[in-house]
Amino acid sequence: MPVFDFMKDAKAADTGRKLTEIPVASIHRSPYQPRVTFDEESIAELEKDYLELSGFEVEIANDGEEGLERALGEEFNLIILDLMLPGVDGFEICRRVREKKNTPIIMVSAKKEDIDKIRGLGLGADDYITKPFSVEELLARIRVTQRRLAIIQAGEEQEASIFINGQLKIDYIAGCTYLKGKELHLTPIEYKLLCLLSRNVGRVLTHTYITQQIWGSCSQNDVASLRVFMATLRKKLEPDKNGLQYIQTHIGIGYRMLRIE
Repeated sequence: MPVFDFMKDAKAADTGRKLTEIPVASIHRSPYQPRVTFDEESIAELEKDYLELSGFEVEIANDGEEGLERALGEEFNLIILDLMLPGVDGFEICRRVREKKNTPIIMVSAKKEDIDKIRGLGLGADDYITKPFSVEELLARIRVTQRRLAIIQAGEEQEASIFINGQLKIDYIAGCTYLKGKELHLTPIEYKLLCLLSRNVGRVLTHTYITQQIWGSCSQNDVASLRVFMATLRKKLEPDKNGLQYIQTHIGIGYRMLRIE
């Protein structure tokens, strides 16, 4: 059978200190044949060994169905998700997880086309890495995701706990968003974008500023990803075409959250 791996709570390898502030889980499958071979298992085990030496607890699931069941039924801190899976593919797993949880997801795929990356990010993935890649690059992506979450969580703890704008309510402490009294299910990136806009309500934030705050960089790919996430966020915030408009697009410049009186 194909091989996934899940990483649970990260721990510092040298001290055993649990890094509880950043949840981590991982799903990963070897990229080659649909059947499990020794090579596939050995690749997953090598990645598992490397990540464990870097301070993570790693678990391996055996197929898409098991991976989805465990992702929904257990608490992981990060999910590393391969797209080419038997039974349930990575896109479907990402979609199903996002309906229930905000666990960070890094997608892994041999597909390098922009359409696949856009689809994956649109479904709620936080990052997308194409094969072949080194375990060092994978580890770097995990660390970046951890740092982003740590910064956002630290900033949220220092700010007012509740933001209200029109029919929109954000509970920064609980990490929950409500529209017309009903909870919105946002992806981690959508939630980060919404928090960034709400903390700067009335201000136009440039593409460069937003991508730097969310991803720590600003490239053409980052701006393209930003447009995808903003589109999905607006569909959730503004489901009625004639309803309230919360986010205003400034073409070629950026975005602004409007103050609703």
